[in-house]
Amino acid sequence: MKKNIKSLLTFKVLADAILIDFIMEKMHGISRNRAKALITNRVVLVNNAIMTHPLTELKAGQVVQLDRSKHKKAFHSNDIDIVYEDPYLLVVDKRPGLLSMSNNTRQQTVQTVLNRYLEKGGGRNTSHLVHRLDRDTSGLMVYAKDVQTQQSLINGWQQLVTDRRYVALVSGDVEKDEGDIRSWLTEDKRFVTHSSPVDNGGKFAHTHYRVLQRSNGYSLVELELETGRKNQIRVHMAQMGHPVVGDHKYGSDDDSLHRLGLHAYLLSFRHPVTGKYLRFETPLPLCFIPLIVIVVLIIHYYHLAIVLLPKFKKILYVL
Repeated sequence: MKKNIKSLLTFKVLADAILIDFIMEKMHGISRNRAKALITNRVVLVNNAIMTHPLTELKAGQVVQLDRSKHKKAFHSNDIDIVYEDPYLLVVDKRPGLLSMSNNTRQQTVQTVLNRYLEKGGGRNTSHLVHRLDRDTSGLMVYAKDVQTQQSLINGWQQLVTDRRYVALVSGDVEKDEGDIRSWLTEDKRFVTHSSPVDNGGKFAHTHYRVLQRSNGYSLVELELETGRKNQIRVHMAQMGHPVVGDHKYGSDDDSLHRLGLHAYLLSFRHPVTGKYLRFETPLPLCFIPLIVIVVLIIHYYHLAIVLLPKFKKILYVL
């Protein structure tokens, strides 16, 4: 559906800014909550692409538009968030427990959710899988709206992707602050992946890791993939003796998260059609943050409140 130009409010970005602050300024001082609602309700476009993240960084020269039409495509799902959309592709944030796609058309997957959304919009597009995340892994994924864009992304994935990172909560204190894991992976008849330190005819896999935090017998680890093999991170962390929390398939007996402790939190790539560089980052699941970090933050903000609000000192002390 072609947008009516009269339904769009258009603003030129003159200096680098944060999207929510820019909207508040241009809309004559509307509240932060109202500006956030406009963005999350998918009525804000940056260079003709829908933006749903309030903290999106704007660059001078970009064009921001607000769609005031009454025919916007509404999107509500408990399974995914659409964090970016343009005429060629979508970037989504997937919840754990959902398959990327399935041959069973009756099964709820990311793809079926997106297809219903695109169908409701009245267009001819359907979603096309570009890369997968395990069912129990959450985080960022890319889907194309047509086969040509899909093939451009798949065939050029290694060249187009400039940064792709995960964060995992693993059992135990990882000894080194950072390091690399290289091995060859093979899958058996039970669909379990095995790792070998020597070339045994399997697929070569390379993972770089960096420890972000250690506490309470857990480590919060950032991971970058040089290769993208099935279950690569899960197998490599288990190989180190620090399985991902909740990963019963690869040796974890810890179910304290009630989910797999793995999240794809950062994705940066060059658009296969426009050539522009796109970068997306999602917040870490709160349940990943070791308890000691939360305690430190509580203590920090408690003392900050004591300094800034001395008249409430007695109340805070009681609390």
